[in-house]
Amino acid sequence: MASAAAKQAPKTAPKASAGATGAAGAGGGPPIMPLASPLMGKKKKPFLGMPAPLGYVPGLGRGATGFTTRSDIGPARDANDPVDDRHAPPGKRTVGDQMKKSQDDDDEDLNDTNYDEFNGYAGSLFSSGPYEKDDEEADAIYAALDKRMDERRKERRELREKEEIEKYRMERPKIQQQFSDLKRKLAEVSEEEWLSIPEVGDARNKRQRNPRYEKLTPVPDSFFSKHLQTGENHTSVDPLQGLGGLNTPYPGSMTPGLMTPGTGELDMRKIGQARNTLMDMRLSQVSDSVSGQTVVDPKGYLTDLNSMIPTYGGDISDIKKARLLLKSVRETNPHHPPAWIASARLEEVTGKLQVARNLIMKGTEMCPKSEDVWLEAARLQPGDTAKAVVAQAVRHMPQSVRIYIRAAELETDVRAKKRVLRKALENVSKSVRLWKTAVELEEPEDARIMLSRAVECCPTSVELWLALARLETYENARRVLNKARENIPTDRHIWITAAKLEEANGNTQMVDKIIDRAITSLRANGVEINREQWIQDAEECDKAGSVATCQAVIRAVIGIGIEEEDCKHTWMEDAESCVAHGALECARAIYAHALQVFPSKKSVWLRAAYFEKNHGTRESLEALLQRAVAHCPKAEVLWLMGAKSKWLAEDVPAARSILALAFQANPNSEEIWLAAVKLESENNEYERARRLLAKARSSAPTARVFMKSVKLEWVLGNIEAAQELCTEALKHYEDFPKLWMMRGQIEEQCENMDKAREAYNQGLKKCPHSVPLWLLLSRLEERVGQLTRARAILEKARLKNPQSPELWLESVRLEFRAGLKNIANTLMAKALQECPNSGILWAEAVFLEARPQRKTKSVDALKKCEHDPHVLLAVAKLFWSERKITKAREWFLRTVKIEPDLGDAWALFYKFEMQHGTEEQQEEVRKRCENAEPRHGELWCAESKHVLNWQKKTGEILAEVASKIKNTF
Repeated sequence: MASAAAKQAPKTAPKASAGATGAAGAGGGPPIMPLASPLMGKKKKPFLGMPAPLGYVPGLGRGATGFTTRSDIGPARDANDPVDDRHAPPGKRTVGDQMKKSQDDDDEDLNDTNYDEFNGYAGSLFSSGPYEKDDEEADAIYAALDKRMDERRKERRELREKEEIEKYRMERPKIQQQFSDLKRKLAEVSEEEWLSIPEVGDARNKRQRNPRYEKLTPVPDSFFSKHLQTGENHTSVDPLQGLGGLNTPYPGSMTPGLMTPGTGELDMRKIGQARNTLMDMRLSQVSDSVSGQTVVDPKGYLTDLNSMIPTYGGDISDIKKARLLLKSVRETNPHHPPAWIASARLEEVTGKLQVARNLIMKGTEMCPKSEDVWLEAARLQPGDTAKAVVAQAVRHMPQSVRIYIRAAELETDVRAKKRVLRKALENVSKSVRLWKTAVELEEPEDARIMLSRAVECCPTSVELWLALARLETYENARRVLNKARENIPTDRHIWITAAKLEEANGNTQMVDKIIDRAITSLRANGVEINREQWIQDAEECDKAGSVATCQAVIRAVIGIGIEEEDCKHTWMEDAESCVAHGALECARAIYAHALQVFPSKKSVWLRAAYFEKNHGTRESLEALLQRAVAHCPKAEVLWLMGAKSKWLAEDVPAARSILALAFQANPNSEEIWLAAVKLESENNEYERARRLLAKARSSAPTARVFMKSVKLEWVLGNIEAAQELCTEALKHYEDFPKLWMMRGQIEEQCENMDKAREAYNQGLKKCPHSVPLWLLLSRLEERVGQLTRARAILEKARLKNPQSPELWLESVRLEFRAGLKNIANTLMAKALQECPNSGILWAEAVFLEARPQRKTKSVDALKKCEHDPHVLLAVAKLFWSERKITKAREWFLRTVKIEPDLGDAWALFYKFEMQHGTEEQQEEVRKRCENAEPRHGELWCAESKHVLNWQKKTGEILAEVASKIKNTF
């Protein structure tokens, strides 16, 4: 205030001299004296005219400070007055805005209650200061640091939050989660269990639960008449009425309308008539239906009353909304047919049939040219009324095919149907549908006459032409088809029918010509030859018995639209597709064409041979194989298939001749040598077999030839010769494990356990990765009672051959056979950890479990090994043990389909059918097993490779294995 006073001093001085007492001399400059002042002559003060010293405040010494006048601060201004600055920004253009801003700036709250030990004040202490560039840089650095620190802890923080949420949900689960397992189980509840759930208990007491309702008994007519007669003689007051006044006697209160005029009696005749009228009215309501039923069974009257209850189960408000909406549509656009149809159907659904009929008839008036409205009206009306509606529709729409068809359907008599359809054909002669419907009702001769007229009216209908051709004789049919081709040159079915016709009449040489002409003609008329469609037509011809036509079609179109490098692959897929569809002749034709194009492809010959083996005759197979070996003489498997076919037909000399030819084409072939040996040994020609093997050992010595030589001597009982041959073979092929196995087994058979052990040990030194050798040695030790040594051998084997399911399985079974079930379960758990996808381990694990846990274990096994035959077989056995026969049979079938080479599955399946199946089912399993010729399986190999069973056929081995299976599971 002092500085302000100093600045205003020059301004206040004149005022002070003019009228303000005590203000004289307060100015900083020289005082202005009046002209007539006596001081004019005095000497001036030395400080007058000099500037005021620093910090000088006028009047401070005598206390004349602190007051201001309006001239100092300017005039008073309103808050809405504009400021002096014309270019002030928005928000600062009035005096009030600036005052408000200054108050906001000064209102920073620095109270102790707004202070925090860690964060300081809630606001910024320096928010009122200027925000400079270095402040901005500092804020950016701090923001980057905060973001970096947040990212470093983000994963841990999110994980902690997730764990806290899960913990919270576990401690306080929602109602929905608490009942989720029970909800899932609701899907297993059957309808009977739902219905058997008891009702909710009633908490009311016995009197409230069982109130005594008032019983009303109908009064007979005799009671009324009796009391009427007695009521006329009432002349005295009833003493029981007391003082309550005179009550009118009962007969006097009857309605006069029911009294017979002139008498006091009730008119029972009128009561009966009223009752009959009410009954007739209700019966007429019940009997009214769309089907035209007019007779009601009196006994079932109460049952029929249920038909009066609306069948619609929706909300009534929805019906009202729909009704209102449809009414609006009808009124807005009365010539819109769907609105009338929808309205009628709504009323029909809600049970108001008569309303629906009235609505749809109104619709026919408003939309007389709509087929759909007329058809809906005919549907809703009962019998004769529907016929009248259809007749009216025909008058309005004489060209409508659907209305004529509906008219024919309404007729019950065949003659009436014919009459309606003929009338329709007079008006609409171009309708194929009408012609077809009319022809279906006629006898063959009349149908032929009608079709001859039909093709004139509808010359572009292929179906009518083909139907006529079928009814005509051979010559006439040819003429018909020629006319059809002239009228419809773009349809392939006419050409194929012509080919079928020629084939059916023995003119097979014309079939190929017709099909070739068809392809040429259709292409000339711009028709694209669709290969898939033609192959489908060929399949239909095959199923219809037209073999020549089918083969001609295949030959004509099989090569269309295929690149040369894709031919073989595509044709093989086509053949398999035809076999899957049951079109065997199509497949045969495809194979024949493929063999013509690829005569030197062994794979094509093999597929064709397997096709003939599975679906053809022995003669066709042998003829094909003869052609095959002529084109592919180096294909040993084709020679062997031919020889086997002859051998199965018991034509041994022919089989020998085929093998002799095979020797010429493939000298020193091991497969052909062994096939010849097998042929001789199976036919008891042992000396010839020995000579052949000796010759093979000299000319084509292989490990398999030596093995077969040892096996022959062994099965014939020549143990010494077998041992000598085995020793000689091991000199040349010591790394062939089967020779060591045979040597050990021969010694075991002779009860020389030490020599057998030595043979196995020597074999394992040479072949440490042969799992069967380890298993044989382990079983030998177990057999002689050395359980510890057997366990050690299996552990050593597992070290040498890690992840071997067979070794783990043997270890588990060893402990189980020893009665150590806990150790067996522990080993099984380790085995499944090391070999998690092994089917044989999972199959064994299922039956190691107690019976209640087997089902759960089988589900786990199926998850891990969904298509493993051992697991599928275990599931089948599980169902068998639970006596679920149908399911067990399904799983057995699935197993043998996935792996037909598994002999154990066939044996168990056969045993199952022997216990639970018919003789036909048993025979079917046996035949399928013989066709599959299984060679693997633990139980199967134990029997099939036994020296005593070496000449047994597949069926005999099947019965042998099945007889040794016990239902221990």
